[in-house]
Amino acid sequence: MKFKAFRMLLVGSALTLSACSFTDESLWPSLTGEDPASVTTQTADAQTITAAQQTAEQPAATPTGNAQPPLGTGNFEPSGVTEGTATGTFVGKKIVELREELRRLQGNISSQNNELQKLRAQLVGNSQRYHGTIAAVNARLQVGTTPGNPILVQQFKSAQSDLDRLSQDVAAMNGLQNSISNSATMSSFLSESARVSFAISGAIDEDHNQLAILEDEVNRTDVLIDRLFKEVTNDVQRQTNYVSTERANLNLMSAGIKVGEIYGGSLLNVAMAGSGAGVQVTAGAPLSTAGRRPLVVVRFDRNDVPYQQALYNAVSRVLEKRPDAVFDLVAVAPSSGGQARVALNSNKARRHAEGVLRTLVEMGLPPARVAVSAKTAAVARTNEVHLYLR
Repeated sequence: MKFKAFRMLLVGSALTLSACSFTDESLWPSLTGEDPASVTTQTADAQTITAAQQTAEQPAATPTGNAQPPLGTGNFEPSGVTEGTATGTFVGKKIVELREELRRLQGNISSQNNELQKLRAQLVGNSQRYHGTIAAVNARLQVGTTPGNPILVQQFKSAQSDLDRLSQDVAAMNGLQNSISNSATMSSFLSESARVSFAISGAIDEDHNQLAILEDEVNRTDVLIDRLFKEVTNDVQRQTNYVSTERANLNLMSAGIKVGEIYGGSLLNVAMAGSGAGVQVTAGAPLSTAGRRPLVVVRFDRNDVPYQQALYNAVSRVLEKRPDAVFDLVAVAPSSGGQARVALNSNKARRHAEGVLRTLVEMGLPPARVAVSAKTAAVARTNEVHLYLR
């Protein structure tokens, strides 16, 4: 995919960023402009790119959307309740009552099992529709399109609806999980009642024979409920995480539709994939940038600087290697031109930094991962936004 690059410097992927204290690793291409403070010397393999000179070829982005995690395959149908004969004793009457309770319990389990199979089928169908829609959007974004293409906007809304239905299916499955939990409570009550009934006086041998059969069937039912509950719990956990991930990816797709280009997966998902777990980091106060080389420099020397794709590429490559990475975003304004001019430029630079931060959030980077600050620089010729790796 091609897009017009803003003024920046593209450093090859083999470049080691010693300024970021990673001298023993080659991590990612550094996307930056000429050094804004003129305190570091550019490397020989650096290449200055401006919008007027050329367009930069970007690597193909990974399409948004992950495969739906597998659902369980268990079918939990109760085996039924053995008929008994009336003995006329008090224990015999108790057995009849317990037997009827077990039948009702197994009827509930059968209904819960049917509901589970129905929800699984709905989840698969809605997921297939969802992925078909986002595949069409990604295919168009992959080759480039007009910003805010109304066809893609409509497809995006359709994908949102599909994902909402998936979320509703997961919520219904979560409700089913609560219902199964109630059945487990009832099963425990029946098991205890059958056990205690053996100690009731006035029973005959036939009563104890029927109690033994009933107790075995209650125990089998209890095992069935336990397996049903565990499988539904696993389904709910996996599908909840899946829907959450796809919501983040949809947010990023929305940002891509705005500019007419594909980015890739949500930056938070990139970080989670790299760490194998959720990463929660608070950025805290911004650190001094003295002597630090920026990862990205965006120079706002004209309107509508197309920095989004390069920004995404740079940050995603960092997160692939450093899933817990934290960033400093600095608004830089020229310090020349008098007090009024400096104040005006400082306000503009802050607004530009806010825009870059919104872009990062839309791409899936949690706001807590970015500390924002502002400064003026005598060597800056225009308003800039610098992104540093903490």
